[in-house]
Amino acid sequence: MNRSVRWFTFAAPSRFYWLVGVLNPWFWTAAVALTIAGMYVGFFVAPTDATQGESYRIIFIHVPAAWMSMIIYLAMAFWAAVGWMFNARMASVLARALAPTGAMFTFLALWTGAFWGKPTWGTWWVWDARLTSELILLFLYLGYIALVASIDDMVRGDKAGALLAIVGAVNVPIIYFSVRWWNTLHQGATISMTAAPKMAHTMLTAMMLMTLAFWAYSFAVVFTRAQAMALERDHDAEWVRQLALGRKDSS
Repeated sequence: MNRSVRWFTFAAPSRFYWLVGVLNPWFWTAAVALTIAGMYVGFFVAPTDATQGESYRIIFIHVPAAWMSMIIYLAMAFWAAVGWMFNARMASVLARALAPTGAMFTFLALWTGAFWGKPTWGTWWVWDARLTSELILLFLYLGYIALVASIDDMVRGDKAGALLAIVGAVNVPIIYFSVRWWNTLHQGATISMTAAPKMAHTMLTAMMLMTLAFWAYSFAVVFTRAQAMALERDHDAEWVRQLALGRKDSS
């Protein structure tokens, strides 16, 4: 019993709101510091690539953004499923809060990929398996956002969004394995869990710093958005009234 109590402690919107208030300043600070460090190492310290020249530096934004686009979608589908199966309101709120950030990273991955593709492939876009499946991911995000927003009943909207998110999750492994399953223009994985990195240590350091920066940013902005959504859903709840009274007293 105690273990289950600890597990669901922050499932209550009031406790979640308090937790985010404690953690978010750290996430925002980490996001800014890591971004500055990653951009400095990536654009001023890392050496020029022997074959791609300076244009390769776009990968320090493109690759972490592409990673985040897939990770956030899986997180969105997970929390949407938890909210659907257990009628957990905060889980559904988290799913909704994740969607805009995931869509942003997906668009950023496609946009920076186009800037990388022009000097490398000679074209802004090709209907490559990796690019096409990533574009489908963007449409899934936008479809989820539009679907949940179009249904006035939030419970029904959460359930409909969960169904779409869960079904769409099949696209994530397609994106990841597309360069193995099909003969594509897109290069294979630069970093692998089973092989040594195919880049200089400073390049790898810059990419890892930017990845951590995107993680920190995602936590900060998603939690901030989830806070606002929790307030909107529970606007008549006692904890919201107490919060409002506390703010008035402090002012």
